[in-house]
Amino acid sequence: MDNWPRTATRWAQITLAEDDPAHFDADFWLRLMRDSKSNATCISAGGYIANYPTQLEYHYRSKYLADTDPLGTLVDGARSLGMTVMARVDPHAIHADAAEAHPEWLARDRAGNPIEHWAYPGVWLTCAFTPYHREFLTEVIREIVREYDVDAVFANRWEGYLGISYSEGARKSFRDECGLELPLEEHGDNWPEYVAWRHRRLGELVGIWDQAVRDLRPHARFVPNLGALAARDLARDLAEPVSPLFIVDKQGRHGIEAPWVAGRSGKRNRGVYPDRPVQLITSVGPEHKYRWKDSVAPPEETKTWIVDGFAQGALPWFTKFNATIQDERWVQPVVEAFNLHATVEPVLRDLRITAEVALLDAGNNDHDDGFYQALVEARIPFEFVADKVMTLERLHAFKVVVLANAERLSDEQCAILRAYVEGGGSLVAAYQSSLYDETGAQRPDFGLGDVLGVRLEEPSRRVQNNYIALMDPHPLNAGFEGAQRIIGGTHIIGIGSDAVVPFRFIPDFPDLPMEEVYQREAPDKPAVVCTENGGRTVYFPFNVGALFWEALQSDHGRLIANAVSWALGKTPDVSVEGAGLVDVAFYKGDAGAAVALVNLTNPMAMRGPIRETLPLPPQIVSMAVPTDRVKVRLLVAGVDLVPTVVDGRVEVVVPAAGLLEVVHVDWSEG
Repeated sequence: MDNWPRTATRWAQITLAEDDPAHFDADFWLRLMRDSKSNATCISAGGYIANYPTQLEYHYRSKYLADTDPLGTLVDGARSLGMTVMARVDPHAIHADAAEAHPEWLARDRAGNPIEHWAYPGVWLTCAFTPYHREFLTEVIREIVREYDVDAVFANRWEGYLGISYSEGARKSFRDECGLELPLEEHGDNWPEYVAWRHRRLGELVGIWDQAVRDLRPHARFVPNLGALAARDLARDLAEPVSPLFIVDKQGRHGIEAPWVAGRSGKRNRGVYPDRPVQLITSVGPEHKYRWKDSVAPPEETKTWIVDGFAQGALPWFTKFNATIQDERWVQPVVEAFNLHATVEPVLRDLRITAEVALLDAGNNDHDDGFYQALVEARIPFEFVADKVMTLERLHAFKVVVLANAERLSDEQCAILRAYVEGGGSLVAAYQSSLYDETGAQRPDFGLGDVLGVRLEEPSRRVQNNYIALMDPHPLNAGFEGAQRIIGGTHIIGIGSDAVVPFRFIPDFPDLPMEEVYQREAPDKPAVVCTENGGRTVYFPFNVGALFWEALQSDHGRLIANAVSWALGKTPDVSVEGAGLVDVAFYKGDAGAAVALVNLTNPMAMRGPIRETLPLPPQIVSMAVPTDRVKVRLLVAGVDLVPTVVDGRVEVVVPAAGLLEVVHVDWSEG
């Protein structure tokens, strides 16, 4: 029971609406938990609305509750299935009776007026720095944990009002601790002090609630919803002591988000806390600004989001808003995706996701997205390392580190990367990486200029109609046969270098009138620079990642892939060849390894939602192995393959695949 954060790997969440107690079907939910092989559940309990017969005054009971106890019914049912149980609370708003009796609980604007809920008039937003959170919600949590057999309490919107609340509690706390008045606006006077104070106070709250839970059930924990944030975005002193697992509330994609965004949640959290489980919440409905929360997404979209998430280590969790079922089309895709996880979990849980390549996570932006897309297209397994926790020891786990546009690096971080390259590690960097220190102050030259073999001569400038010319033959030129030049950047930096230069910028020429669109001068400034000192380095003095993400010109994706492959300097530990868009994850252990292939090939790959997944044609998987005595099995298809082992590598052909296939190579008897 104490190990539930690791054994609870498939979560079913039921978010009850107020009228659900009158007519929800508990048997339906328990059947779904069984059919989906869910081993954990999160059930709406209290806070804004109590879904159980609370005895606390001003803890609003559902007006449809009558003599029922939905929380108790579902907790008992889940326990009968051997499931981990988490109770959900939401304290961000209260009803009018509580607001009238306790006006000191309310969030207030700068003039001192209480703030009404933006979406539902007649209820009021709470302030996290008042007795409502510190005392009343603590009693709600204690009541739930005391009366129901739960392993955890999960809090949604636990920070209360997200703007600056000018309640008397907030004013007094900030004044007493900092000797200052609350800032009048974001980024105004006293803003840095406010941000630090808010982090501390929220951290204290999480600690209070966690202790309240553990006082009554020592094995149980309080788990705050971190929203769509990854662990790198959190204050470590808030998250580290009380988070046995991370729950990422990024419930789906929208717009032009790529389907691999689900798997990125796993990578980003491992980049900070490599040994802590992460769950990715998936909504059964579309994620859109219009908030169709009680709706159903296309089945293949739901399945792909769940499967790409767990293939990259973000464990599956589905949520259904409103327990009354108006549309059952979400049920089967959830069951299928969860059963896929149950099929591969017995093998993957004993292995560890690994990679030879790491992308430095300096904050999500278009530069990172472009490099991410290029590496996925190239079938290169890679992990994240968060800039905030980067150490030489952590970098030594990788052969290549990629800086998509790590502009802000401290002197200490530059020294770590310098030592990494001196020790034989390779570096691929782009655009303004290391040009600024951690505060955003620009350096006179690149902080890693000596490592990359470059010096700054001209700052970044915006250009149009830019091209880079292929120079002397080099592995970075591979695949561009027939071309003398390819598209360059839209933001370029003038650099000097005495290193190898496989590409050079063609000097500017007009893009109109059309008769004037021709090259006047020979290529001059370096556009790609390669060095070999200790490890290998590649530097792009233009926005190659962001431009690839914006324009998706295949030459830029090939250039990124070529750079990483050359920097690796060896045959990769695992390779996958074949047609289609495939997100690859590599798992390894002492007695075997596995390659997860998530098939993202679909007509809507770069614009959701996915309507269908196109079956993969044959894929060739090659892997370095320590012995020629290996067994190979396709976990999803459930069939054994006859491998070919030559020169320390096993090679198999995966004849076909749907959404997921996992190639398990076992050398335990070798």
